[in-house]
Amino acid sequence: MQTGMRQGPEIWIRGPVEGAEPAPPDRAPSSTRPRRFSWVATHGGAGVSTLATLYGGHDSGRVWPGPGDPQSVLLVARTHAAGLESVVRAVESFRHGDVPAGLDLDAVVLVADAPGRLPRPLAHRIKAIEQTVDVYRVPWVPAWRLGDLTGHPPRETHALARLTGAPH
Repeated sequence: MQTGMRQGPEIWIRGPVEGAEPAPPDRAPSSTRPRRFSWVATHGGAGVSTLATLYGGHDSGRVWPGPGDPQSVLLVARTHAAGLESVVRAVESFRHGDVPAGLDLDAVVLVADAPGRLPRPLAHRIKAIEQTVDVYRVPWVPAWRLGDLTGHPPRETHALARLTGAPH
């Protein structure tokens, strides 16, 4: 493999990028405002409205963000087979440049479709997705199913809260 050659979009590269210059030390992350996101559902019932309410950001529903919306995209899907297949298709759309210009795929957010452990075939599909893009997992929350969005998000979502700048 030759060094110094780009090998596709940066979302496909894990770890440090060769030749990338570190951010200047005078730009501390805490001095910047939290990045705004557009939550995009890859299928109906994915949970974008709930996530946008709890973590902030723009609820795009099932459409790409418009020109006035945040261009940083969080794709959202449930962890059932159809949800995982739909998120793979959406990630491929980014990879092939089949999304509106200016959109930036930041991560995939997978919302549990049921309580308990995932069946092994679904867990393997998620591992494959994690090899191409950052994935945040949201566990089953019975209160959310009943429409109760009060209280703190589950501790398993602290990394997602840090990403979105939401309190946790």
